[in-house]
Amino acid sequence: MFQTILDIIYPVRCPICGEIVIPKGNKICKPCKDKLQYITEPRCKKCSKPIAQEEEEYCSDCERKNFHFTKGYAIWVYDEAMRRSIANFKYHNKREYAKFYIEEMLLAYGDEIKKMAPDVIVPIPLHRSKYRERGYNQAEVLACGLGKRLTIPVLSHLLVRNKKTLPQKQLSDKERLRNLQEAFMFNQTVAGRYRREINKVLLVDDIFTTGSTIEACTNELIVNGIKDINFITLCIGKGY
Repeated sequence: MFQTILDIIYPVRCPICGEIVIPKGNKICKPCKDKLQYITEPRCKKCSKPIAQEEEEYCSDCERKNFHFTKGYAIWVYDEAMRRSIANFKYHNKREYAKFYIEEMLLAYGDEIKKMAPDVIVPIPLHRSKYRERGYNQAEVLACGLGKRLTIPVLSHLLVRNKKTLPQKQLSDKERLRNLQEAFMFNQTVAGRYRREINKVLLVDDIFTTGSTIEACTNELIVNGIKDINFITLCIGKGY
């Protein structure tokens, strides 16, 4: 009865168009879901970006750059529909969209994550000023949802963003790397309190574009003795 009342007062709204979802029980409008660009083969074997030819193994970015993460996973191409959806999720307090995102992550890669068997899940951190402004970290919302469903510990503060950086979308590839230099710090206190050896980490974020943020976090983990780092994001750009 309580859930019925909640559904009446706060009906589920589509994370793409924002309209009330019909039929009840769904988390997205069927026409909107049909429009989403799910990533399928051929895809980059390193970062998961769609690639043009099946005979290619890696996208142009992974061929040019020496990324140090083990492997990445993403669900959708970062198109205009997902750009709007994620912007609302991040900047306009549409945290309820996470229910749909997490369900799709689990459908696409739940089994892969179980086989991967990460010791912990770690969200890409926000700088404290942005956290105060938004009131939450969208990557942490996703990470906690995944961790709860897969019974994997989430260490939200294993990495700390100790430098307020410029928005990455405004910068070129080289500027992004410079912007993120020394932006992340490994939190020895959190690692010490965990009291278990951490060998394998799954990083969680909303978008992977050039890979600069994931790479910066990966390098900080590697410096601190963690060698096997994978990531999962909602969206990723095309690799061609």
